[in-house]
Amino acid sequence: MSIAAKAAAQTPAGVPNDLEPYWMPFTANRAFKKAPRLVVRAKDMRVYTADGRALIDAIAGMWCCNAGHNRDPIVAAIQRQAAELDYVTAFQHAHPAAFELAGRIAQLAPGDLDHVFFCNSGSEAVDTALKIALAYQNISGQGARTRLIGRERGYHGVGFGGISVGGIVPNRKLFGTLLAGVDHLPTTYNREQQAFTKGEPEWGAHLADELERIVGLHDASTIAAVIVEPMAGSTGVLPAPKGYLKRLREICDKYGLLLIFDEVITGFGRLGPCFAAERYGVEPDMITFAKGVTSGTVPMGGVLVRKGIYDTFMRGPEHVAELFHGYTYSAHPLACAAGLATLDLYRDEKLFERSAALEQKFADAVMSLKGLPNVLDIRTVGLAAGIDLAPSPDGPGKRGYAAMDEGFFRQDAIVRISGDTIALSPSLIVTETEIGEIVDKTARIIKAVA
Repeated sequence: MSIAAKAAAQTPAGVPNDLEPYWMPFTANRAFKKAPRLVVRAKDMRVYTADGRALIDAIAGMWCCNAGHNRDPIVAAIQRQAAELDYVTAFQHAHPAAFELAGRIAQLAPGDLDHVFFCNSGSEAVDTALKIALAYQNISGQGARTRLIGRERGYHGVGFGGISVGGIVPNRKLFGTLLAGVDHLPTTYNREQQAFTKGEPEWGAHLADELERIVGLHDASTIAAVIVEPMAGSTGVLPAPKGYLKRLREICDKYGLLLIFDEVITGFGRLGPCFAAERYGVEPDMITFAKGVTSGTVPMGGVLVRKGIYDTFMRGPEHVAELFHGYTYSAHPLACAAGLATLDLYRDEKLFERSAALEQKFADAVMSLKGLPNVLDIRTVGLAAGIDLAPSPDGPGKRGYAAMDEGFFRQDAIVRISGDTIALSPSLIVTETEIGEIVDKTARIIKAVA
């Protein structure tokens, strides 16, 4: 028997015998390959390891499996579509499901956000929205409006546009000067003023007025758009303060700036309504989405655009593309099939309403972790929570990493970490019993890494 055959024979079913070729994203590759966290199947609220352990998924995949894992109607829809139409070019051609899904999403969006541009991820959605904003200002006779405004501690994906307007230092520092002419609002988080807040903090709406300062520095005539998350998820669940988003909308209207909500995480029920814009009563000019649109089953993202912006592009010769932008897999047939089946589940099982109804119970349960060793702050909004732990004396991020390992290997739970922050974001199908299980296991994790 060859060496490779012997190695294969000694490897448990479902476990690869060579981990080295795969360069994993946002992962400590060397540490992972010494102690792999491998999952081989999933169903509803659980994922399963090769040795048969069932782990509760406390993060809905990665903020994305909002309807739960491997839901039968979504799986069946993908299978049917794969057997009927695997692919058709997205340039100058289309298939019916793309129009149906766009219409369904537009119906769920607030106001006149009536048009959908499809892509394949949240990162692509952000870069698409930024390009639309720049192009819109250009064809509107405002070609000097080229500046983009993001926010400190914001996350907008990993394209050059997204990391330029984003405000996470490790995502930016190795990649040069990025896009020129980008400025940032300050983060809305202040632990001294907001610690242990359920929902939107009372303090912080005034931070939106920093946009006035930025306009004063650069002049409104040079600024194209402002992009913010209604809740900054990837930096530890930072909800917008009460009144903050409305104030941003007012300032943008005052100076003719486009306002983009990045709802890649908050879209499709994470904060209750389909989109957080509805929760906050603010209508942006564009909304980016991804993740929950297919419950994580097939990659898909997109941008919702207000009618007036779309109409501005619909000029000139009819045989010429109005926007020179797009992706090979825009509105991929399998993704559209998954999206339609996912929207059916959200509707039929009233999962958005369920999310809203569970918010207070989830918040109360997570806040019970206050007082455990090293817990510095807890924030909750919708079905999302961030738990800040004090850094280990060995260095920042080590306690958080240990918490992730403790969850996977010993507590049968998958939690997300960002530095020394534990994030929880269960699927919208979570039960009150499962919320209790998640919080109990998180408590054991926190104690174990104290």
